[in-house]
Amino acid sequence: MSTTEPEPDVSAALLGPADIRELAAALGVRPTKQRGQNFVIDANTVRRIVRTAGVRPDDVVVEVGPGLGSLTLALLEAADRVVAVEIDDVLAGALPATIAARLPARADRFSLVHTDAMHVQELPGPPPTALVANLPYNVAVPVLLHMLDRFPTIDRTLVMVQAEVADRLAAKPGNKVYGVPSVKANWYAEVKRAGAIGRNVFWPAPNVDSGLVALVRRTEPLKTTATKAEVFEVVDAAFAQRRKTLRAALAGWAGSAPAAEAALVAAGVSPQARGEALTVEEFARIAEAAKSMKETSA
Repeated sequence: MSTTEPEPDVSAALLGPADIRELAAALGVRPTKQRGQNFVIDANTVRRIVRTAGVRPDDVVVEVGPGLGSLTLALLEAADRVVAVEIDDVLAGALPATIAARLPARADRFSLVHTDAMHVQELPGPPPTALVANLPYNVAVPVLLHMLDRFPTIDRTLVMVQAEVADRLAAKPGNKVYGVPSVKANWYAEVKRAGAIGRNVFWPAPNVDSGLVALVRRTEPLKTTATKAEVFEVVDAAFAQRRKTLRAALAGWAGSAPAAEAALVAAGVSPQARGEALTVEEFARIAEAAKSMKETSA
């Protein structure tokens, strides 16, 4: 007769609706709109997120906004390590105990960073290989871009965001919702929609649907002599007046409309085009052309 201990039922570690409400009540937590808090209460949804993210046993996953730990627990089941970044004092204080109680065998694989994700400059342990998060609606895009910029070892990302934000991030040139988030995300990665999430898997239920966005980092950075900051300046200027032609929209950035036109022509972009028609590579060419022209005239 075998004396081998049975494997623990890790699925029992995941949080359900009653668990979430009990934890919240014990902590005196009420989700706040200010921080865009909507806690996932459906175990099947967090399993789906982990599966869609393609989390591997050797991954070091960083999670932003873990809340009460719904997704954190599912990530810990699948990854080698999980580092969670949480700004809320009460939630940050409670999460390690929740992990220790519900998934004790993996507790030593978990780290918590108690700070605003926009201020994170380093993370404990090995460099992160993946970012998986239910991002607060009100800061989703800046947090995503900051994490991709600060941690170049993040190869794969899956974020759950407001459906409208998901559409913007994944939009292609020519799409009416293509804009600054679309272009800047494309600077770092190939971006695509990876599914829809209904409202009933959250507590409290938000007034909007959510969407999953998958990002796979570019194997090689864009080939350009312009810096990221220089390219992003062009992007911001182009979409600040998105209904105008690029000749007009970039006039302030270039110093004048003729200077903008010269940079556009040098970059092989029509001065009559609009920002919503351009790829990130074309924005980079415009920044590069303007930089070259300034250096030549200096």
